[in-house]
Amino acid sequence: MKQFSQSEVVRLLAEKGLPKFRADQVLQWMYQKGVFDYSQMTNLSKALREELAESFPLAPAEEIDKRISADGTRKYVLRYEDGACVETVAMPSTENSQKDRLSVCFSTQVGCAMACAFCATGQGGFTRNLSAGEMVEQILHAQKDIGERITNVVAMGQGEPFLNYDNTIEALRIINNKKFLGIGARHITVSTCGIIKGIDQFANEPEQFTLAISLHAARQEVRDKLMPHVASQPLPQLKKALERYIAKTNRRPSFEYLLMQGVNDSKQDLEALLAFCDGLLCHVNLLPLNEVPGSPLKPAAPQTVRLWTSTLGEHHIEATLRKSRGSDIAGACGQLKNTIWKNLS
Repeated sequence: MKQFSQSEVVRLLAEKGLPKFRADQVLQWMYQKGVFDYSQMTNLSKALREELAESFPLAPAEEIDKRISADGTRKYVLRYEDGACVETVAMPSTENSQKDRLSVCFSTQVGCAMACAFCATGQGGFTRNLSAGEMVEQILHAQKDIGERITNVVAMGQGEPFLNYDNTIEALRIINNKKFLGIGARHITVSTCGIIKGIDQFANEPEQFTLAISLHAARQEVRDKLMPHVASQPLPQLKKALERYIAKTNRRPSFEYLLMQGVNDSKQDLEALLAFCDGLLCHVNLLPLNEVPGSPLKPAAPQTVRLWTSTLGEHHIEATLRKSRGSDIAGACGQLKNTIWKNLS
């Protein structure tokens, strides 16, 4: 059942002669209560539960690893029925002003085809797309484990969301639906490497979901080396797509920029970023690189990070230095690789 959209669930049960409210009940069990086992759906008759189990097998994802960081971040490795595994990260806020904020970073694909040089996920290649239900299940799993309501979600885990566009949008709508998770659209973010077709589609969605771009370089030759599989989406075309997005939605995209020593942190790189942001309604999130085993890439020096932050501010470009969360459990940006720790506890 997790592989079907909300409308498809209604249609499939209607074909069995069942009224819409039965489909609503099944959907609420899954996406409001996090129950992915027909035998526990107690407001359905035993006969109907048995019929659904036979027609549309439903198996909950299995947690095969969980790690808790010193900063409170939790990382889960979940295994689906076919053996495919993904990682999900839950991040409680440590800021006093946001003490009730609980964010989940969920995956949209098993593995990733983008092969970005700084990211562990791409090292393992791409396996398959996730269904909308499998994405939502990750969030519900974290919510149940922590015992608090999730307030913010971001499709920034494993995979490129816009290469699994339809399923990702369906997941966002389930997350946003007041009958299910009820998370406001402005608290739901999709992060893309810069798939232009996806950005144009996203601009036309009626909901006010927010957009983040994994930029990481504003010089084409540098970006092509770091992110070779988006070389076909050149920066001038990406900027035009963002101009269209902003004009259509009046919403501000954010740029994710991992500062890497000697790679994308030079004066020339900073000037290129200033030029790329010029004329755009945008926000820049600067992040220290999270080191990945086997990678020669290193984080930029602290003084470089401070220089970039202040220079962006001087040019009236809003910039935030984001704290790395969960790096001690390989749960930070770029570190997700379905790692199973040897000494499980």
